[in-house]
Amino acid sequence: MSIQSPPTLLELAGRSLLSDKSRAVLDLEDLPIELFPPLFVEAFSGGHTEVLKKMVQAWPFTCLPLGALMRQPQPEMLRVALDGLDMLLAQQDCPRRWKLQVLDLRMVARNFWRTWSGAVVDACSQEGIKKNRTLKLGPAIAAKLPLKIFIDLCLTEGPLDEFLSLLFLWVTQRRDRLHLYCNRLKIFGKPTSHTMNVLRLLQLDSVQKVEVHCTWVPSTLVAYAPFLGQMRNLRKLLVSEVCMPAHTSPEEQEWLLSQLTSQFRRMDCLRKLCMDAVLLLEGHLEQVLRHLKTPLETLSITKCPLSDSDWNYLSRCPITSQLRQLDLRYIKLTNFSPEPLKILLETVAATLYRLDLEACEMTESQLQAILPALSRCSQLRTLCFFRNGISMSVLRDLLCHTARLSQLSIELYPAPLESYDAQGAIHPGRCSQLCAELTELLKDFRQPQVLIFYTLPCPQCGYMFIYNRGLNHCFCPTAA
Repeated sequence: MSIQSPPTLLELAGRSLLSDKSRAVLDLEDLPIELFPPLFVEAFSGGHTEVLKKMVQAWPFTCLPLGALMRQPQPEMLRVALDGLDMLLAQQDCPRRWKLQVLDLRMVARNFWRTWSGAVVDACSQEGIKKNRTLKLGPAIAAKLPLKIFIDLCLTEGPLDEFLSLLFLWVTQRRDRLHLYCNRLKIFGKPTSHTMNVLRLLQLDSVQKVEVHCTWVPSTLVAYAPFLGQMRNLRKLLVSEVCMPAHTSPEEQEWLLSQLTSQFRRMDCLRKLCMDAVLLLEGHLEQVLRHLKTPLETLSITKCPLSDSDWNYLSRCPITSQLRQLDLRYIKLTNFSPEPLKILLETVAATLYRLDLEACEMTESQLQAILPALSRCSQLRTLCFFRNGISMSVLRDLLCHTARLSQLSIELYPAPLESYDAQGAIHPGRCSQLCAELTELLKDFRQPQVLIFYTLPCPQCGYMFIYNRGLNHCFCPTAA
């Protein structure tokens, strides 16, 4: 039976104050600022809307992190906060403790209210209280600054929910007094009128991460491109599922792609570029990357068809010279020369800490060709070779080349080809023995932290056999 911690004196004082709502409203102006956060939480959880409305107007900190109190969007509580802000903005004489500059609607962890960080918002800790008392911005100056609203957005093809509809209507009607900021933006589906209207409301230079998850035709890229070009502080861009209609001519295809890539010239801060199942990419990788000015930290190209020219360009592209993460999952490399990958690994040997070559269908000769370069990647921490057919002898060679990479902490390898019988079925006992031998081989050089061997999925049940210092296997009737 768990024992709950007794309420603090601040919490007890807040509950006592809320028991008399009229007194609570009257006392807010003189309420010690130490009481504001716990009293706000009590009022929020108890549904004391009138007290909440008045607390918004009297809030003595620069930021009100309202989103941290919501496990899911709550339109009614948002309406209360916005009503309080309306009353605040309408006042001729500013409250003497007016400092509110930010309404944060991002749904961060709830304990944020207990451990506010001064780097994000003035805290109710003793240090934070001192900062608030010495804040140079007075009420008159604070009142003239536009109120900043922070929110992370996920937009779909469907209509906006009640929470977002209420917020965007309120922002639209007060655009001269407000700035709407969004650090993380996700878009699912094709452009719609409400999606475009929301993008027009945003301070686009506040966007740092954009993810677009939908089955696109290139015209969708063209529709969003002007907005992307205004995201001057964008650090991560993920684009997925771009299909190409069969009737599209090569000239039209190149023009459509140029509408997006021309915007890259403005993205001075872009460090992470991820492209997943972008069928438009084949034969155009140089066109995509050449407009970027600053070396990337992360390049992820997954499930995309590439041409020989794409593969050759990858190794000599200036923006790939300082990569920290390289992800080429499900890029079929069987018919490509290993030389570009070898050159790229040699180039980034001092910076690369994550390499993912899952399901690249590499031949053993290709793998052996890149091993000397791989062994020089001294900062490598994560290495993945899942779903590549590799024999026991080549796996031994691979582990010998990576054995002295002291930073390597996560290693994911395929089970040796000798783990399968002539019909391709897995033999658990043999698999366990071979993987144990490989594990012991590595232990002669260093103690591996996470070392896992995977087989291909079982044809009967779909599960994979996993060796992680012991063999875990599927439970289908055919398992030996």
